[in-house]
Amino acid sequence: MYLLLGAAILFEVTGTVALKLSEGMSRLVPTVVVLVCYGVAFFLFSLSLNQGMAVGTAYAIWSGVGVGLVAVAGYLFFRETLTWLQLAGFALVVLGVTALQLGGART
Repeated sequence: MYLLLGAAILFEVTGTVALKLSEGMSRLVPTVVVLVCYGVAFFLFSLSLNQGMAVGTAYAIWSGVGVGLVAVAGYLFFRETLTWLQLAGFALVVLGVTALQLGGART
């Protein structure tokens, strides 16, 4: 189930990067990539939930890792800023997900 969730996150991040490249959904190829990637991402996310992952834990991982990867992609591909405060926020998300896991959230 974690492998499915990881794949879902990668598709979602790819779709989000393509969303930036689509220029408001005005460019065909990036727009198609967005739609396909988001569709696959949600399908894989649903499969990870179907395998028994707790929805709160799954969503926390999905959103936290996704935000972190999108921020890194923005920094690498679009020369967007990535400040120490943003990095600290990402570290807090990781701590929050860890707390969910250690706090007894069932998977």
